[in-house]
Amino acid sequence: MKVQSEQNLKKMRILVYVGLDRLGDGLLKLPFVQSLRKAFPDAHITWFAGKETSVYGGVLKSLVDGLIDEVVEFGMIGVHPSELLKPPAKGHYKGQIFDLIIDTQKIVWTSLSLIRLPHKKFISPAARFLLSSAKPNKGYRFPKSMQRQMLDLLELCSGDKFSTPSNLNIPIPFEMAADAENLCFGNKTSVALAPGAGGPPKCWPRERFIQIANKLIKQGFSVAFILGPQETQWQDELSEACPHVSFPLQNEWVQKKYASSPFFTMALAKQFTSGLVNDAGPAHLMAVGGLKLTVLYGPTVPEKFKPMGNDLTIIEAKTYGSREMTAIPFEDVYKAVLKKTMS
Repeated sequence: MKVQSEQNLKKMRILVYVGLDRLGDGLLKLPFVQSLRKAFPDAHITWFAGKETSVYGGVLKSLVDGLIDEVVEFGMIGVHPSELLKPPAKGHYKGQIFDLIIDTQKIVWTSLSLIRLPHKKFISPAARFLLSSAKPNKGYRFPKSMQRQMLDLLELCSGDKFSTPSNLNIPIPFEMAADAENLCFGNKTSVALAPGAGGPPKCWPRERFIQIANKLIKQGFSVAFILGPQETQWQDELSEACPHVSFPLQNEWVQKKYASSPFFTMALAKQFTSGLVNDAGPAHLMAVGGLKLTVLYGPTVPEKFKPMGNDLTIIEAKTYGSREMTAIPFEDVYKAVLKKTMS
């Protein structure tokens, strides 16, 4: 019987590079993470956020338990081209060799910085796969969808095929689902409005959300504003302008019990009839929760960042000749929300 060497007994080491992961990113990338573990069931997988943080090390950590072995944040790769003049990643993984590095982005200098980490195989779409150990067939076009981009990279390094899922099945704890139902118990046909986003350029004007809310209430619908931790300061303004709306995530006992848990927002989504959202985390959470959504896009593109849901109406500012959210007219949005709510 041939005795295996110590090297052969070691786990395969894989590093996946991302710049950072916000909430929506983490949900969109989850099928890749699940498929990566299926392709390499015994590997030690490091998720490397080179620029900032990753939700896989925070609020979505529970979704990747058993799938990712290690999350590195602020890895100092992809921050600035000057890092090419310094030792890679401030000494991360000194003396270790990765069997596989998967670079999920396309900026060439970032890839050049990353490729300096010791490795055996490097997969990267940068410069049309110029730096990559394996390359797609001639005529290949990199997909617009983030999900398909990442799954294509996995197919390239594993040799397996992976389909693109249209939705996610994330189980909600029974107690959380019951609390969400009790919180909304007795509501009439109801609409969830999420006016926030990662920054002002991605936000449809708040006064138009207020107009939508008041018009829906006059039509006899129940309306709730879904405010994340960064938008709680809007509550007084919205309450004054829309005295008959609710703020379920700002409920005192919800704050004490669930804080800003994204899973409670998913649970809440199941209690509404439809929703209106910007391209932001709440859009992805409520889509995963199964809510029918009208989603508004300005500087970003739905082809890449569309939420994983089966009933979405997409409205883009570019349809009206601009990338600014203010270009999206009130009446078109209201008609879309009303149609979703009545269907």
